[in-house]
Amino acid sequence: MFDAEMTRHLAELSKIEFTADELEKMTADMTGIIALMDKVCGFDTSVKPYALDAVDYKELRSDSHEDSYDTEDIIRNADNVKNNSFVVPKVV
Repeated sequence: MFDAEMTRHLAELSKIEFTADELEKMTADMTGIIALMDKVCGFDTSVKPYALDAVDYKELRSDSHEDSYDTEDIIRNADNVKNNSFVVPKVV
């Protein structure tokens, strides 16, 4: 399906030069990629995969509030504070 001549043609169109060894390796790599894509195209997407339904939502942790650090303790060592927030240089 994908041969050295096709690789040579694509390399010429892409303005890429390959040595004989590189051409052979690239042909093998491209053949493998095309075989993988052919395999992916063969998957039946009409069947819903079971892996997506594997989460049991009853076993998730509860969303609970926990006390945090005091704001004064957090900003105590900051060089520049405004409205209880750190002031940092603008980054574009």
